[in-house]
Amino acid sequence: MTNNDVLIRLRYALNITDLKLIELFALADYKIQRPELESLFKREDEEGYVECDDAMVSLFLKGLVTSRRGKREEKQSSPSAAQVVSNNDILKSLRIALELKDDDLLGIMELAGVKVSKSELSALFRKPGHPNYRPCGDQFLRNFIAGLTAKYRV
Repeated sequence: MTNNDVLIRLRYALNITDLKLIELFALADYKIQRPELESLFKREDEEGYVECDDAMVSLFLKGLVTSRRGKREEKQSSPSAAQVVSNNDILKSLRIALELKDDDLLGIMELAGVKVSKSELSALFRKPGHPNYRPCGDQFLRNFIAGLTAKYRV
């Protein structure tokens, strides 16, 4: 799943407008102009398409967390703009921003038609290098976002 796909799907699932997106990026201390924003949401075959990098996804997630939870004074635990953003990082940021508990996450996955155990779910939120860490696959993230869509767009 490309970063552009993640942004497009999250934007739809959470019903985020262009103005709200600009606000989210501003909360992450990044000033984005409307043409730059529109180019991120074009299809690959469309003229003006720009590939979204990890830094842009990180800024979006940081803005989303800040808008929902407020600005933190201490050091952020979210990925920095220079860091590679994994599917696990996206999942963690969404969990924080939407204040989801384990049962909420399991319910969202059920809305997408996927059965997941609590232990499988907790493995996704462990630190890399932990013996029980499990990388989040594209299909899992896609299903999670589909579940978010079912929950928030009804």
